[in-house]
Amino acid sequence: MDIAYIPSPSTGVIHLGPIPLRGYAFCIIIGVFVAVWLGNRRWIARGGRPGTVADIAVWAVPFGLVGGRLYHVITDYQLYFGEGRDWVDAFKIWEGGLGIWGAIALGAVGAWIGCRLRGIPLPAWADALAPGIALAQACGRWGNWFNQELYGRATDLPWAVEISAGPNRDAGTYHPTFLYESLWCIGVALLVIWADRRFKLGHGRAFALYVAAYCVGRGWIEYMRVDEAHHVLGLRLNVWTSIVVFVLAVVYLVLSARLRPGRETVVEPVASGGEGGEGSAPADVASGDDASAPADGAASGDDASAPGDGGPVKATVLTKDVPSGES
Repeated sequence: MDIAYIPSPSTGVIHLGPIPLRGYAFCIIIGVFVAVWLGNRRWIARGGRPGTVADIAVWAVPFGLVGGRLYHVITDYQLYFGEGRDWVDAFKIWEGGLGIWGAIALGAVGAWIGCRLRGIPLPAWADALAPGIALAQACGRWGNWFNQELYGRATDLPWAVEISAGPNRDAGTYHPTFLYESLWCIGVALLVIWADRRFKLGHGRAFALYVAAYCVGRGWIEYMRVDEAHHVLGLRLNVWTSIVVFVLAVVYLVLSARLRPGRETVVEPVASGGEGGEGSAPADVASGDDASAPADGAASGDDASAPGDGGPVKATVLTKDVPSGES
């Protein structure tokens, strides 16, 4: 008796002459664009400048791709090194294999460099990007569908994914864990957006919430997967990673809320440079829901020039906390 199932593509690459167009790469690229687009909107709403998110993403994305690949190769080294293996395959990123843990970790290093160059706080930028990163993961997981990889145990459920016979895999219908994770990531993005609006999360707490929520889903989804992986005390390595990262994210949420309550009102410094100058702030730079100017119109900080002395006002304070009860 035939059962319903999700068919898999017969191939993960289409050739336009000598140019290969790979579904896995398209999913990653679409995810990056979604993350930058949403992150830019959220950054502007927080009082930042248009284009800042994309400028920093130029640093974060390449670092993230390298970090994701390194984590995958290190934790699944048996796929690339040893008897019968070709170490050159470790560089074939288009064939799949990006570890989100390494991507986030090294991507954060790239983002830190970009933020330092722009003089803005990394936690505020991470908060703006958090739901976009979750949506980027939701898009990227469909690359596994194109490559017929990272599926779960065999099943005859109507939404099972059909896998054809190939190297290291048997034909059949399996749990589409890539689909489960994609849907979970969409839910995480919606959760972060809602919580950020409801509780005015700041100082990296929106990003920490994304990390914690993602780890919860990744833990049970990882447990369903049947692809080769290292085990520690009976659990897959990525399950342990999810547990450890979840605990760290929750600890950061609690400590950050106690030490730095509220959220930043200034996320990007306003450079002095005269009217219409290249360094001048856009007219709506503080138009976000969370941005508010000081009541007396004077700039904060010891370096601010006194009004009326003819000198430009120089913003030296990057962040200012608002009590958590204020909007």
